[in-house]
Amino acid sequence: MRFSVQVDNIKCGGCANTIRKKMTDIEGVTAAEVDIDNGVVTIDGDESVRPTVVETLLKAGYPESGSAEGMSALKAKASSFVSCAVGRLDG
Repeated sequence: MRFSVQVDNIKCGGCANTIRKKMTDIEGVTAAEVDIDNGVVTIDGDESVRPTVVETLLKAGYPESGSAEGMSALKAKASSFVSCAVGRLDG
């Protein structure tokens, strides 16, 4: 099965590397694709892991679009800068 999550804060390949790594660490996810231009993460895995995927994305700084506002959105943006840098180093 495949499902997609529209997320905020994806800026580059470093972000995509981090997201792919974090997604494939989730039990039940077999693969993850990241569309940087459209801010979409597509998951190969059972739909039942969707809540875990969304929570993991939020913790990494890539909240589901429309789910973070105010201070929560600022915190997510700051986290995404760290995730992006780590992704660039690991990539």
